[in-house]
Amino acid sequence: MKQWILQSVVWFGLVGRSAAQSDSIAEGLAGRLVDPAVYDAREVVVTGTRNRADSRHLPMTVSVVGRERIERSNEQSLLPLLTEQVPGLFVTGRGMMGYGVSGGAAGQMSIRGVGGAPQAGMPTTGMLVLIDGHPQYAGLMGHPISDAYQSMIAERVEVVRGPASVLYGSNAMGGVVNIVTRKMREEGVKTQANLGYGSFNTFQGKVTNRVRRGRFSSIVGGSYNRTDGHRADMGFEQYGGYVKLGYELSEAWSVRGDASLTHFNASNPGETFDPLIDNDQRITRGMASVAVENDYGHTSGSLSFFANWGNHWIDDGYHPGEEPLDYRFRSRDRMLGLSWYQSARLFAGNRLTVGVDYFHFGGRSWNQSVADGERTALVDKMQDEVAGYVDFRQRIVRWMTVDAGLRLDRHSHVGTEWVPQAGMSFLLPRGVDLKVRAAKGFRYPTIREMYMFRPANPDLKPERLWSYELSVAQRLLGGRLSWGVNLFYIDGENLIMRMPVGGRPMNVNTGRVENAGVEAQVVYRLSPTWSIESNYSYLHMERPVLASPEHKLYGSVDFAKGRWAVSTGVQYVAGLYKSLDPAKTETFVLWNLRASFRVSEWLTLWARGENLLAQRYEINAGFPMPRATAMAGVRMSF
Repeated sequence: MKQWILQSVVWFGLVGRSAAQSDSIAEGLAGRLVDPAVYDAREVVVTGTRNRADSRHLPMTVSVVGRERIERSNEQSLLPLLTEQVPGLFVTGRGMMGYGVSGGAAGQMSIRGVGGAPQAGMPTTGMLVLIDGHPQYAGLMGHPISDAYQSMIAERVEVVRGPASVLYGSNAMGGVVNIVTRKMREEGVKTQANLGYGSFNTFQGKVTNRVRRGRFSSIVGGSYNRTDGHRADMGFEQYGGYVKLGYELSEAWSVRGDASLTHFNASNPGETFDPLIDNDQRITRGMASVAVENDYGHTSGSLSFFANWGNHWIDDGYHPGEEPLDYRFRSRDRMLGLSWYQSARLFAGNRLTVGVDYFHFGGRSWNQSVADGERTALVDKMQDEVAGYVDFRQRIVRWMTVDAGLRLDRHSHVGTEWVPQAGMSFLLPRGVDLKVRAAKGFRYPTIREMYMFRPANPDLKPERLWSYELSVAQRLLGGRLSWGVNLFYIDGENLIMRMPVGGRPMNVNTGRVENAGVEAQVVYRLSPTWSIESNYSYLHMERPVLASPEHKLYGSVDFAKGRWAVSTGVQYVAGLYKSLDPAKTETFVLWNLRASFRVSEWLTLWARGENLLAQRYEINAGFPMPRATAMAGVRMSF
């Protein structure tokens, strides 16, 4: 497989970006909003680069899911929608709503087989989640908290498929999911409420208020979600809030700040073959940031401070016939960061970006006695990471752009890591885009892996990989038809595995990853009323990885006319490893249907059905997914 990929790279020598998502809400090159109905609008992204850039000139593949698609899904979480819309990306689930944490949790994210666990029970930290470019993960465990990523905060989501460690450092070795928060561009006040109820006594509700008065803008939102779950003792309850304030100091300078807080209670009944009693969790997560930004056109940048934190209470439960545990696991973690970057156009066709990041993260954990509250300390540790990076992009001729980047990253305990990347993009006749890219990704070991629980090993080294990508894309028929194909090869080493050392399990750098595959997308707007789209990914894994299907195919048909909007889609997943010991794979087909009817300017009725074929399937072994489910509700706008 490796030889075949390398021969293909030599043969083609070029690479292109994937086709743009049909409903992406992109900003124009001058920062103006572009109507997504304009078929030939150029897609502008911020995640593959620190400044707004035409994605055609970037060496990496960036998929975008816009606000229009997010609203039409009527989902409480962003993750199910991303699984449908982004080829190569997969997120595990275990029920109607909620992912949970610790044992039995879902919400595990992988892309191209990176981020999924190479071994049962290992943390999944190879995919990085960002909110407005700021890393979001638990300071102790090092992994994202999937229940924190709600649809109410997102203007759009940009997904880099492939390493993004030059700009974002550790954990971005598989790729990044960047949640770009909502904005209010037009003058006035807008309030929207979305309420829904469905199977298993499931309720979801959110209210958002947006204001713009001259140079001032604000967004305030709140949500409440709950379900009884499709299995006994699988309830989930969540409530949260979000606020964002912004002020334009001048045409070139602005300041913004935002904060969110979510709390959820989750229960885990355990695997069907190994049930648990009273495995309950009470989790609180928070995020805040303040940024000062400048944009003069030829140069733009930002200085920002951000923080995220968490308070975890977990009852690990007990098996039938056993005695309840006499303690509860507790932890408090935090991550503080300072980020600065400035991007400048030094001369025609050039863009130079330099930046500095500083992260301070960690926390403490303990077991707390139920009887007297006495604490038994587990870990109390803080670590630091400081980095500088530079990215240089130059248009050699009108149709060819080269890009090179380098990051120097220093971890207070592990040491120094050099991270390079390079690529080229070509704009060819007939709307063809071609690109080639080679990039390094890496991940530092987490505090959990180095200091917590029996397998801990403080001498761990970073995980590393190299990714090589070849792709081609084209727009036809005035932008109404677009397609893209990506070919990639990933070679990684030093993966952290749990192995027996001296008669006891220990985390050691002994694992490898060697993945290759193909991703494809097609979007065709037949008319202003009808559109079809499909994406497919094939993943070849030399070594099995959890939560990384061999085949993933999604196809949908969308209809929108007058007051009606209807979308139906089918997802096919095959060769999904739901467990590794013993190795078990799953194959399933899901049919979903979403529909809405606008009763008036302020009232819309909506409904959705999921798994309408009533498939019996599991994503995590021992956690059967619900069969056919339905939700219905109202969306009100004022």
